[in-house]
Amino acid sequence: MRWFETPNFDFNGARKIAYIVSAVLFLASVGAILTKGLQYGIDFKGGKEFVLDFENPVSVVDMRSNLSEPLGATPELKLFGSESEILIRTDNEQPINEVQQIITSTVSELYPDNPFLVIKTDVVGPRFAEDLKSGALQAVIYAMVIIFLYILIRFRNWTFSAGAVAALIHDVVIVLGIFTILGDLVPFSLQVDQAIIAAFLTIVGYSLNDTVVVFDRIRENSNVHKGMDFMPMVNKSLNDTLSRTVITSITTLFVVTVLFIFGGEVLKGFSFALLIGIVLGTYSSLFVASSLVVELEARTQKS
Repeated sequence: MRWFETPNFDFNGARKIAYIVSAVLFLASVGAILTKGLQYGIDFKGGKEFVLDFENPVSVVDMRSNLSEPLGATPELKLFGSESEILIRTDNEQPINEVQQIITSTVSELYPDNPFLVIKTDVVGPRFAEDLKSGALQAVIYAMVIIFLYILIRFRNWTFSAGAVAALIHDVVIVLGIFTILGDLVPFSLQVDQAIIAAFLTIVGYSLNDTVVVFDRIRENSNVHKGMDFMPMVNKSLNDTLSRTVITSITTLFVVTVLFIFGGEVLKGFSFALLIGIVLGTYSSLFVASSLVVELEARTQKS
């Protein structure tokens, strides 16, 4: 059953309002990133990691809250294979032996009747962290380049490629900006680590999928309605795919919301990025990508 049998919304008529909204969000995000800076996780700034093997299962949440003050910052904790093995990552700059002593003494006080062993210690050096950061940036850039070429080959029109990539950059930068602004305000970690990079690439894929569906309908309508002007045809295509876009977004939001609520502390940053990204991806496929294609086509025809 379709939610919108015969929609007739004027998406192109609202594109100037969308430009203002997008410009405000984009500039605010860039400003926050430049002034406040991104909050990198251990993966991208270096630090120390420890694996503790307990006799009985323990609470990651309780251990994280108790270790935050002694270590001077909230450490990254997650299960490591089983409910009794915990991976602890911290950016504390003290020597690794002293950091280990802080962790073991704090945990011993927290769980006096649950003995444990430190089965692994490791240091993520600044050089390795920089390599990871560089690799993550390259992954996002290469993804954008490949997407540009894919859209260009598929639709044989550079304006479609430009619109799609601009919408993707729009989505990723705004999500980064929201992470930067809310980093100190929310009760869970929004540090940029490898999981968040995976979330960004997922957002890119989701947003691109919506955009390609719209572009496919534009191409189909251009063959069927050859006498129709380009702007009305784009608007018709957006309305034709609106039911599919909204239903897909809502069902995906349901799943990601469940992941955010019940997925545990470790996945909150990842799922929060997806929540924002799905909303932004739906918005950008309707108001950013297609509107830019209309603008670029109009300027191309004038020239």
